[in-house]
Amino acid sequence: MDELDTALLRMLQNDARRTNRDMAAELKIAPSTCLERIRGLRDRGVISGYHAAVDLKAIDRSTQAIISIKLRPQAMAVATAFQKYVMDLPQTLDMFMVSGGSDFLAHVAVKDTEALRDLVLALAKRQEIADIRSSVVFEHHRRTTIMPLD
Repeated sequence: MDELDTALLRMLQNDARRTNRDMAAELKIAPSTCLERIRGLRDRGVISGYHAAVDLKAIDRSTQAIISIKLRPQAMAVATAFQKYVMDLPQTLDMFMVSGGSDFLAHVAVKDTEALRDLVLALAKRQEIADIRSSVVFEHHRRTTIMPLD
């Protein structure tokens, strides 16, 4: 990635709806060059998609939590099936397979603490869960621009 790719990546992460012509003008390059560079970023897998950011409060899902889950038995087939199950839940935002005291961390968003309790209790009924703990998220800050490290 050179400086032009980095600049395009920054621009698209800040506003993916910007036009090719607008970005080209700001970077003082031809629109065709801009388009080819963006295609190259997509072809190389640097840009994996374009998404709309959703305000969780606006859709009545303002209570967020991190649910820490330990599985038994510790088998990849069990972990894979469980991960798919949790990712299919509408409350799930992100899922992390981790090392340490837990096997998974699930980032969820629900209406309120009662809905969170119901979700945790429903998960706890699953046979493959050895331990489950939840932590309410008071604040969540997401970096919207991610650049390559030098």
